[in-house]
Amino acid sequence: MRFAIDYARVRVPATSGNLGPGFDSMGMAHDIWDDVSATITTGPTKITILGEGKDTLARDESHLVIRAMHRTMERVGVSQAGIELVARNAIEHGKGLGSSAAAVVAGILLVRELIDHPEVLDEAAMLDIAAEFEGHPDNAAPAIYGGATVSWKQGESYRTARLPVSDAVHTTLLIPAEVLPTSQARAALPMQVPLADASFNAGRTALLAHALAHAPQFLFEATEDRLHQGYRASAMRHTADLLAALRNAGWPAVVSGAGPTILVFAQVDSQTRRVIEGQGFKVVPSKQVRGAHAVTSAQ
Repeated sequence: MRFAIDYARVRVPATSGNLGPGFDSMGMAHDIWDDVSATITTGPTKITILGEGKDTLARDESHLVIRAMHRTMERVGVSQAGIELVARNAIEHGKGLGSSAAAVVAGILLVRELIDHPEVLDEAAMLDIAAEFEGHPDNAAPAIYGGATVSWKQGESYRTARLPVSDAVHTTLLIPAEVLPTSQARAALPMQVPLADASFNAGRTALLAHALAHAPQFLFEATEDRLHQGYRASAMRHTADLLAALRNAGWPAVVSGAGPTILVFAQVDSQTRRVIEGQGFKVVPSKQVRGAHAVTSAQ
């Protein structure tokens, strides 16, 4: 295996994990994109960051895209090389929008575009590598496959299936100013949950798949959760309060991933939008989008 070209550019979408009851298994891609390019060089690694993270992200070998590229190079047997990386980021960090999964998927896809046998990094192989980084596949899968997905581990490999989504299903992201590190959100979760809560979520997860595809009228019931959102509420009080208010008003709303962004499975009317924005949240309509893809493979 060798590099066939020395430049590639890819785009990767933001994602919401969990989708409420589908903890660590369900996810959805959104129309917000990181645009990342890489040039293979014989010199040291250089990183340029534009947009989100330009003042906070690492500019050395610890950068997540670079780490993912090196891991993928090792996996396919390509010699390590210097990389000139340019990341134009639109996915906000620490907001539950899959920014780390997007970075990992970008790194894997860049290597696929650069090597002479890209078929060794098909979507299934990309998911395995990305899920190893993430520890769970719910963000990586929609970032790779697009749309809505459900994923699981089979033996040592991860698998995913695309979930059909009715044209009648609309989505809106409510993005707060606050950030919440995923590690902090995970630390709030118990190691064990009541059997009744596990059973409740199993039923709601099955209902959610049906509601997305065929019966949007069930989305409110289908997005109820007892496994993670309540345990994390104290770590994102602003989000928890708005989520409770929305659901009390009948909106099918969930925490996006680990939060603190909220995903609403509906269009938000102008009056509700003004109220939400008055509480410091950005209201961002989204739509079903494709997964990560190459923009070009030659300068």
